[in-house]
Amino acid sequence: MENPLEQFEIKKLFPWQVGNVDLSFTNSSLCMIVTVSVIVLSLLLALRKSAIVPTKGQAFAESIYDFIQGMIGETLGHEGVKFVSFIFTLFTFIAVGNMLGLLPYSFTFTSHIAAVGTLSLFCLLLNIYFGIKHRGLGYFRTFFPEGLPIFMAPLIVPVETLSLLAKPFSLTIRLAVNMSVGHIMLEVLGTFIMAMGLFGFIPLVADMCIIMFELFVTLLQAYIYTTLSCVYLSQAISDEE
Repeated sequence: MENPLEQFEIKKLFPWQVGNVDLSFTNSSLCMIVTVSVIVLSLLLALRKSAIVPTKGQAFAESIYDFIQGMIGETLGHEGVKFVSFIFTLFTFIAVGNMLGLLPYSFTFTSHIAAVGTLSLFCLLLNIYFGIKHRGLGYFRTFFPEGLPIFMAPLIVPVETLSLLAKPFSLTIRLAVNMSVGHIMLEVLGTFIMAMGLFGFIPLVADMCIIMFELFVTLLQAYIYTTLSCVYLSQAISDEE
């Protein structure tokens, strides 16, 4: 049986070393570029002939936009209008990246903690930036809510700081683990299809069922990641302590 973890191996397509920094172009980088290209080209094709009576492609693109607007409305309220473009990009990037990872010979970059962690860290920095921009120095009340006695500061401040730093960590682990587990199951069942000969149809059926379930999971995890990002952003810009 082949090692099911080999599918997650980062491979250098164009090695490039600058001092001690490895800037190689990898299969993960390639799949990210393909993901962005698929999103951009799909939207351009869908919206190339915008009309009052939408085509199927336009209706599909607008339905995704309406879905994102609804998500933002429920979590960020009217303050979320300015973040529609970012949240739309975040959702489509993760969702399409997850789905393309199901294709044969593709690579699921959302299964790697480094890739997802970088995205989560960017979301955290964005939260801090807009929190300070919206609330000023009042943002730092997040770490020590008003009304608490000052002698509790040595306890509350570290706890609140860890709570803030745990947000990108939880986003990263949730997405990466869910994407990894499903692909490992598909790989393991795939090896049994050939090994069982005439009875290979049994793992084949199971594999097909898991693929359909994984398709649902890819969209679900993109939705969860984006929704939680909206919730964390809402907490950052909220004036309530």
